[in-house]
Amino acid sequence: MGTPKILILGAGYGGLLTTLQLQKKLNYNEAEITLVNKHNYHYITTWLHEPAAGTAPADHARVSLDGILNKDKVNFVKGTVQAIQSEEQTVTLDNGEVLPYDYLVIGLGSEPETFGIEGLKEHAFSIRSINAVRNIREHIEYMFSKFKNEPDRMDYLTFVVGGAGFTGIEFCGELGDRLPELCREFDVDPELVKVYCIEAAPTALPGFDPELIQYAINVLERKGIVFKIGTPIKQCTPDGVLLNTGEEIKSKTVIWAAGVRGNSIVEKAGFEVMRGRVKVDEYLRAPGHENVFVVGDCALIFNEEGRPYPPTAQIAVQEGETLGENLAALIRGDLPQKFIPHLQGTLASLGKGEGIGQVGSKKLFGSTAAMMKKASDLRYLYKIGGVGLALKKVKL
Repeated sequence: MGTPKILILGAGYGGLLTTLQLQKKLNYNEAEITLVNKHNYHYITTWLHEPAAGTAPADHARVSLDGILNKDKVNFVKGTVQAIQSEEQTVTLDNGEVLPYDYLVIGLGSEPETFGIEGLKEHAFSIRSINAVRNIREHIEYMFSKFKNEPDRMDYLTFVVGGAGFTGIEFCGELGDRLPELCREFDVDPELVKVYCIEAAPTALPGFDPELIQYAINVLERKGIVFKIGTPIKQCTPDGVLLNTGEEIKSKTVIWAAGVRGNSIVEKAGFEVMRGRVKVDEYLRAPGHENVFVVGDCALIFNEEGRPYPPTAQIAVQEGETLGENLAALIRGDLPQKFIPHLQGTLASLGKGEGIGQVGSKKLFGSTAAMMKKASDLRYLYKIGGVGLALKKVKL
């Protein structure tokens, strides 16, 4: 067998960290490493709510792969994965190119989970990529300008956010900061603007400490966000949403932030999935495939109590680092190590200078949580691109 071919699909947190770890561990003649990604940049998903609301430029959340990949060790292919043929050990791209592999890493990210709600796919925006958030930001500004021409259209100034999990709450925090600015810019009375955050679960931020949840809700309500908790959306139409209570909210802007599922390519490739995610073994392998590994949103990992870990950035980063080490070990004939997630706490931003967090048994509120979130973002930037990238991207 010649030089082993490692093919990594997707430059999200899991795929990128696997690549960077291999780049660090292996000499250039030990393996052929190929990274396939739709764009020539990696984006920081946990920042996307800012450009979506317009409180930061879209470029802020984007990191050029050129600056962090070593061309001598990693072959970068810009393309979209069309299909995985695990029997043939090949991957087909949308331009027809076929890439062979000895080891495959699937890090293709997620797709919105619509839970079968009628009309969501067609009529709702979703915070999922640089292009998607640019679109949301422009649409929100367009609604304000349209309202000036048709002042009786209240649905232009009514915004519906579906989901009060992390993404929904963080987006509402940023939107709450942006609206006064937009009202000034377009001479709109702030009293006319309505933002609804709608959540089917009995609580916002499921899994969070009740005291922190209450704090978050209070902060956002002061910014004018109206919560409807324990109220599922039944249908989404071009005119707004219909709730299962029978109430209809007229709105031209519905932003869906309530959950994701694994990429459908994985299921189509014949891997066993639950909501698009592969239940991997302790080495992050797909069942029945010794040489196929899954990371990030496509991987399903259970804790000791048998409950799945939420697909967060911090877990994807840890998966990538462990997998990079393990692939280097396998190529050198050494033993891989089991993947054990180390949860370092959870932080959520609530807009400028505000946040909540849980680190161990310690609860963080307000500016302390916001500072901690900045520190954690900096640590990640430093990890992937060193001091230069951290200094370039930090938003103090």
